[in-house]
Amino acid sequence: QVQLVESGGGLVQAGGSLKLSCTASGRTISDYGMGWFRQAPGKEREFVGGINWGGAGRYYGDSVKGRFTISRNNAVNTVYLQMNSLKPEDTAAYYCAADPSGRGLAGSFYEHWGQGTQVTVSS
Repeated sequence: QVQLVESGGGLVQAGGSLKLSCTASGRTISDYGMGWFRQAPGKEREFVGGINWGGAGRYYGDSVKGRFTISRNNAVNTVYLQMNSLKPEDTAAYYCAADPSGRGLAGSFYEHWGQGTQVTVSS
């Protein structure tokens, strides 16, 4: 069983940056695709970005392309989300999730989820 814990959220001014981390325990995630999602109050969950098991395939939602970067370090069982040029509309709870197919696509089935970390961007 995979347990995922997100960290790195907080309050930042518009235009600033944050780096989220998602650390896994229980087993290696080196064969999992990994995704980041977000959900703001009253809105549906949104795919932010995904990365395949090896790290060569990276995918982003349209609203974050060019601003966010997903990466992973399988040696430490961790996935990252570097968020630059943050906007107030990026305010949401951010969740990481593990895709057993290894692909990390927006439409993948994500089997394991973290509890989330809050990101708040002030204007």
